[in-house]
Amino acid sequence: MVHALTLLFHKVKSQMKPIEAHELLTRLNEGENLNLLDIREEIEYYTYNIGGLNIPLSKLDNRMSQLSYNKTDEVIVICRVGLRSEAARSILMQSGYQQVRNLTGGLLAVQKLKK
Repeated sequence: MVHALTLLFHKVKSQMKPIEAHELLTRLNEGENLNLLDIREEIEYYTYNIGGLNIPLSKLDNRMSQLSYNKTDEVIVICRVGLRSEAARSILMQSGYQQVRNLTGGLLAVQKLKK
């Protein structure tokens, strides 16, 4: 099982370039309307967030219908450090979303740049 997940992770990861914290902050500061999907748990989201839709990774499969994005839209998936968002990115890609990007380093990377 772990081997299969590792292979899937590497296959899907190669399909879309992740987004770095500095690029995300630049785009947000320029007022660009981005499709952000924060997949942390609700308490994490309400403690600190940069906006976007909050659907925890543990509920993503059941709440996929709540996504209002077109499957061809760029969607940026975020979490605390980038691991859960990578799993969510894989789920979205398997569901037909074509431009899903993971925030490298997660919100911790964003917070470091804001200091």
